[in-house]
Amino acid sequence: MWTCPKCGREFKRTNQGHYCGKAPETVEEYMESQSPEAQAYIAGLREILLRCIPDVTERIAWSMPVYKKGNRSISFSACKKHISLYIDEDVLEIVRPQLSEFVIKKNAVYLPYDRVLPEDVIETIVKQSFAAK
Repeated sequence: MWTCPKCGREFKRTNQGHYCGKAPETVEEYMESQSPEAQAYIAGLREILLRCIPDVTERIAWSMPVYKKGNRSISFSACKKHISLYIDEDVLEIVRPQLSEFVIKKNAVYLPYDRVLPEDVIETIVKQSFAAK
């Protein structure tokens, strides 16, 4: 077991990545708590989500932004070197060929800060994620 020296939480893995402190209440608070490069990515993702799905509900859950409409959702979290974009596995299979340049683990796509945000691919992911089944 490893104990975080900042918040005192215990984890199985040493130096486990996590969020210390009070969880943000809004996406704006979440953005402000991130690095400048993460803020730029979050702003880009948020703009695409709100533009493509105008009536999507935006909130914080699990200390990260979640966008929900009906029973479908997309969420993301800022990490040290990338944004983890969490999408349904069925959507991931549809867009996987367009994501060959990115790391994918389970239902997360890693979008590194040192690369340009792939807006066209993100737009496709958003539209597929919220398409009626």
